[in-house]
This record gives sequence, structure tokens and C-alpha cells, in this order.
Amino acid sequence: MMFTNLIRIITLACAALVISQPYALSFTLEIEGNISHFTDKENRSYTFTDKQLFAMPVSSITTTTSWTPREKFEGVALAELLTKVGAKGTMMTFYALNDYYINIPISDVEKYNMILAYKMGGALLKIRNFGPLFLIYPRDTEGGELNSPLYNSRFIWQINRIVIK
Repeated sequence: MMFTNLIRIITLACAALVISQPYALSFTLEIEGNISHFTDKENRSYTFTDKQLFAMPVSSITTTTSWTPREKFEGVALAELLTKVGAKGTMMTFYALNDYYINIPISDVEKYNMILAYKMGGALLKIRNFGPLFLIYPRDTEGGELNSPLYNSRFIWQINRIVIK
């Protein structure tokens, strides 16, 4: 009887510890290609850990997407990441965990100030709900242009890699 109670107490303590963690799943973002700063010189790539991304200044966009109601998305300004890695190109290819990819012109970054969101509505994104990273454009403040099939295809989620060309 005491042993069973002890097991229950330990189980509850472990569950409380897991729930209290700010994020449950660690992730990385790799940026490679036409960049001048590297964390891995041999592979000419720059890898950000989730902790590094969370430590960067937070940017937010409140908008709808084709898949979500109006929400506040929080994350890192894509422009800041590109500056940090010394990106020198005209095109970015974003890759998702499921091997989906999309080419996006770097000119979009200056024009729309997109973010790589890791939070939606104050909660960290999980893989099952667009995480770990979701590219967000300010769709609701830019008129009809961003509410089109072209830009809907650029709202890529589950991002784990970017190649600068």
C-alpha cells in the first residue's frame, strides 16, 4: 500500500515537472547556402537551437491565416536571422519536417517583415499545430495581396531548414 502511494507521488511529481517546462520538444533551425557566418564551418551552415531563438528579441504579428483564426504569433524576425548568418542572396528555400519546401524571394523580408513564429496565442507551437516554426506574414494589414494562393503557399510550417541562394 505504501509502495503504491509512493509510486503515485513520484508519478505526479514527474508529470508536474514536465508540465512546468517552458517547452517540451527541443528543436533546431539550420540555415545554409550563401551565408558568411557559420557555427559549422566544414558544412558551411549556421544552426540555431531553440534556446538561442527564444533568447533573441521577440517580434509579433497578429493576423489570420488560411488555417487559423486571428491570432497573435510570436517569434523571431526573419530579417534578424538573415543578418546574423550574413545571408547574401536573392532567394530562400524553406524546408519543413515532412520534406515540403517552398522558394521565397528575400525581397519579401524587407517588404513584409515576416517572422518565424514559435508561439501562437501565447502557447508554444507543437509539431501537430504548425511547430516548431511557422513562417508568418502580416496578412491582415497588407490588403488583398497576401490573401492569395501565391502567398498562402508561403505560409510554411514545421520549418527546420532554410537554404539561401
